Amino acid sequence: MCTNYAAARRDRIFKRFGVEPPDSPWRDEVYKDYPAPIVRCVGDAERADVATFGMVPRKHIPPSVLVFDTMNARAETVGEKRSFSGAWKRLQLCLIPCEAFYEPNYESGKAERWRINMASGKPFAIAGLWREWDS
Repeated sequence: MCTNYAAARRDRIFKRFGVEPPDSPWRDEVYKDYPAPIVRCVGDAERADVATFGMVPRKHIPPSVLVFDTMNARAETVGEKRSFSGAWKRLQLCLIPCEAFYEPNYESGKAERWRINMASGKPFAIAGLWREWDS
């Protein structure tokens, strides 16, 4: 029953964007380096694919380099920062469909999970960039 509910929920999300869900699996909650669905243009059509979340997966950061986060790009520097500029200049834009995302809230003095979603409960998308890796 949970599987059918999850499948129906996923179908609803992708129907909102006019594409079929990707065939590859992903988790309901996604973190850095987890597989996650994206919607992108391929030729003249939109298509859903699964990609890892974050521009530079940790496995592609050399051991001698301090681990850095590539989950969020700033509008004012996206075309300049090495992690994002290539995809930005090649217009490798995508949408990341979701029902909610979470940010830390520090009002209590410690980080607490804060859910951000549409008041209507409808799916929405976060703007994203994508890039390809050899592996």
